[in-house]
Amino acid sequence: MGKVIVIANQKGGVGKTTTSINLSACLANKNKKTLTIDIDPQGNASSGLGINTKDLDKTVYELLLGEASIDECTTKTVVKKLSLVPSNINLTGAEIELLDMPDKEHLLKKGIAEVRDKYDFIIIDCPPSLNILTLNALTAADQVIVPVQCEYYALEGLTQLIYTINLVKKSLNPNLSIAGLVFTMFDSRTNLSQDVVDNVKENVQQYIYKTIIPRNIRLAEAPSYGLPIIMYDPKSSGAHAYKKLAKEVIAQNKKKIF
Repeated sequence: MGKVIVIANQKGGVGKTTTSINLSACLANKNKKTLTIDIDPQGNASSGLGINTKDLDKTVYELLLGEASIDECTTKTVVKKLSLVPSNINLTGAEIELLDMPDKEHLLKKGIAEVRDKYDFIIIDCPPSLNILTLNALTAADQVIVPVQCEYYALEGLTQLIYTINLVKKSLNPNLSIAGLVFTMFDSRTNLSQDVVDNVKENVQQYIYKTIIPRNIRLAEAPSYGLPIIMYDPKSSGAHAYKKLAKEVIAQNKKKIF
């Protein structure tokens, strides 16, 4: 049965989608059958994996509304062993449409249940907000990985996110856990990045991945070409970092250390 991992942080611009795309691609590259679910209306994880989001008949939107099965919404990506349930701008109106639906927090979980046995890992990319879409992802998940940007105010919102995750654990998903925090956009040329890492370690009692994702131009460029970093520039520091993170996630799930 596949592990369902949500990549979540209600702050925008922290490397959440970059982590979703590249962790998924690196897990697939490690011979792990992987499914990425893009539940962000911006559809950036979808376009970052080479999918034209404007020409989609069935997306996560149709899945949530019960108009299509998860298999019908799943498409292949540019990465071998990596499939995708894409998203596009249609998902923007889902919050309003889902309000009156029965059991609205469990819609994604029901869809995933149909295919969990087909995958080793299912990675969910969330919108940068704590809304009904993110709530669906957290209710469906086993674990949460939280990207933390190495800049000022890194702790801002982190306490609220952890509080929300604990609320979901109590009321909707008792099996949910925080797998850990992963530092992103680390700039070794500045003291600030290291100060942020030290500050978070001192103030947050959560597992922190040893892998730190560097600030890397090639990593930033890759999505505009519809490629994960291991295909766009496999020798870059960003590619090496996400390969290491994938190894950690695989090892972590074998040991269950979170």
